[in-house]
Amino acid sequence: MFFNENLPIYIQIMNMVKKRIVIKELKEGEKLPSVRELSTELKVNPNTIQRSYQELEREDLVFTQRGMGTFVTEDIDVIDNLKKTMALGLVDSFIKDMESLGFSIGEISEIINNRAKEG
Repeated sequence: MFFNENLPIYIQIMNMVKKRIVIKELKEGEKLPSVRELSTELKVNPNTIQRSYQELEREDLVFTQRGMGTFVTEDIDVIDNLKKTMALGLVDSFIKDMESLGFSIGEISEIINNRAKEG
């Protein structure tokens, strides 16, 4: 994984885990890699992984069972809300970027509609 210098690594790791949850690469109730495993895989300090997991737990996306590990939430509503939130973030970013290029909302909609028809 390549890290962006402009965003804290723990947030980038959180975003990676969130995406894996949303696309069902990590399923409801599935155990996450241990802190040690993921820190080795990503070549980051275990404290960074631990912080990511703690923040994900604060967001109710994962839960920890002492001695067992950290698991993806089993609450499908939480996952669905995350997916919608991530989608809105992408759309907002896209619109902002398109507007910075001088496109109006109407033009943006037309481009999207035409592209969607092309398949």
